[in-house]
Amino acid sequence: MTELTELLADLVRIPSVGGSPHEAGIQEVLADWMRAEGLDVDLWELPLPELTAQPAFPGLEVPRDRAYGLVGRLPGTGGGRSLMFNGHIDVVPPGDLSAWTDDPYSGRVDGDRLYGRGACDMKGGLVAALFAIRELKRDRPRGDVLIACVAGEEDGGLGTYGLLERGWRADACVIPEPTGLAVVPANAGALTFRLRVPGTSAHASRRTAGVSAIEKFLPVFTALRELEATRNRDVDPLMRRWDVPYALEIGTVHAGDWSSSVPGELVAEGRYGVALGESPQAAKAELEAAVAKACAADGWLTEHPVTVEWWGGQFLPGRNPDPAFTAALVEATGVGPEQWGAPYGSDLRLLVGAGIPTVQYGPGAIELAHAPDEYVPISEVVTASATLTRLAAAHCR
Repeated sequence: MTELTELLADLVRIPSVGGSPHEAGIQEVLADWMRAEGLDVDLWELPLPELTAQPAFPGLEVPRDRAYGLVGRLPGTGGGRSLMFNGHIDVVPPGDLSAWTDDPYSGRVDGDRLYGRGACDMKGGLVAALFAIRELKRDRPRGDVLIACVAGEEDGGLGTYGLLERGWRADACVIPEPTGLAVVPANAGALTFRLRVPGTSAHASRRTAGVSAIEKFLPVFTALRELEATRNRDVDPLMRRWDVPYALEIGTVHAGDWSSSVPGELVAEGRYGVALGESPQAAKAELEAAVAKACAADGWLTEHPVTVEWWGGQFLPGRNPDPAFTAALVEATGVGPEQWGAPYGSDLRLLVGAGIPTVQYGPGAIELAHAPDEYVPISEVVTASATLTRLAAAHCR
């Protein structure tokens, strides 16, 4: 097993689920690796109360008592442009364990595939960046090369927000998210929302004495599906590869507290795609208007309207403002890769918002992320690492 594969397997075996102690602990492991490679290392505890209280904080969805930021820097010889690689170390939970062939954190290698939660999203890309920096030590470019390991990307962007608040910047950035080695200069946004649908409880044997919140949710759900269709009729050319670029989905529904009762309230939570170039205020207004229209068409909901709450991760859309940097990454691949916009949110929007041209490029297929038996092709990790090495050598000269 090569050193690259060994490191990736070791990282996958750390169950760094967002909000868990391992999300903090993996940063120590990575800091030790960086120190051993001779990088300048900045490892710090994120000031959670201070960050989460700021108006621009991008939100979070899991509680955390502690989280760490980590940056490794390969100093340049002087006078060149800097480049950052930004990779998140948090992973989503494995879900139903029976759906996995073996341990979700096995790091098992089978041919060209390395399996485990986070292998694709995005420890494979992170390792590609780490080994690019190792290679760059042989012939250092003039500009600094940074590797930022960030927490909390999956539920809002805590780590990159904290990174920027600490003052770290670069002249450009690559996020090695799983893009299947395509170049991705833009991504949609995503807002998390909650609906509260009122009803009136009653004994189920006399259900007509109550009002079922489940029944009243149905026209609202239909209205949301119609809104999704409207918002996806005419999209940016970068997003046309997707059948639903800006998806709107209800992820959880909870209603009632007893099987023999009419449910008096329904609470639904969902994810709402935000279009490229669209403000979150405009997107929110469209969803709120669709819910209000559905309520106005129902006698009960007219008097007892559904409420909309915005909570959790708030991913704005983002687009790299520097086409020359996108072109440089395309050239570094040497193969004329696909270019498209991603339908999911990422830390790209935070970095671009801070004035840092940013593009996504990395190993693994996004369809494998968050799925059972997640894996990343080792050959793609190697290819991505070589591309990032060439990009840094050219950009930072």
